[in-house]
Amino acid sequence: MHDHHDHDHHDNHFSDMQARVKALETVLTQKGLIDPAAIDAIVDTYETKIGPRNGAHVVAKAWSEPDFAEWLRSDATAAIASLGYTGRQGEHMRAVFNTPEIHNLVVCTLCSCYPWAVLGLPPVWYKAPPYRSRAVIDPRGVLEEFGVTLSDTKKIRVWDSTAELRYIVIPERPAGTEGLDQEALADLVTRDSMIGTGLAISAGGAR
Repeated sequence: MHDHHDHDHHDNHFSDMQARVKALETVLTQKGLIDPAAIDAIVDTYETKIGPRNGAHVVAKAWSEPDFAEWLRSDATAAIASLGYTGRQGEHMRAVFNTPEIHNLVVCTLCSCYPWAVLGLPPVWYKAPPYRSRAVIDPRGVLEEFGVTLSDTKKIRVWDSTAELRYIVIPERPAGTEGLDQEALADLVTRDSMIGTGLAISAGGAR
């Protein structure tokens, strides 16, 4: 016997929230207030085009071009803009570099300031109060929950993103990647590694 009600009007593959969003979209579409294709295009743009792939290219270029890395350190806004990555919530940027001695972690303690132009849409957990508070109080514990265990000797520096200044973490370049071009290097960069809650993928690793 099926526990699901066959008379439900929403697709059983949808969660309750997805079903509500779908129903709202249907109503607004019927009223001529939105164009579903336009909504899909906007979401796709931020998730795949404006999204973290942009930031991955910034990191890959910094890994392979020392001059660009120095430009990032001195004026991240201009360096990132030179690649065409500008726009909403990316007007003022700072790049912070992970090193063998220091690991950087980004949080927005007041709301959810986030560099959309290089990282796309913010993950749900980034906006959640537990992350926003605990990242400051217990950053090492938070990182361990994300699967990142650092040595006791490595310092963790927490950066508070604001409406005036947003951050991108440049993770350490994985060993054994000397022969990779920038496109291949970008494949090793994850969204979380550019927030600081993750590390770059090791050479030959999988996402």
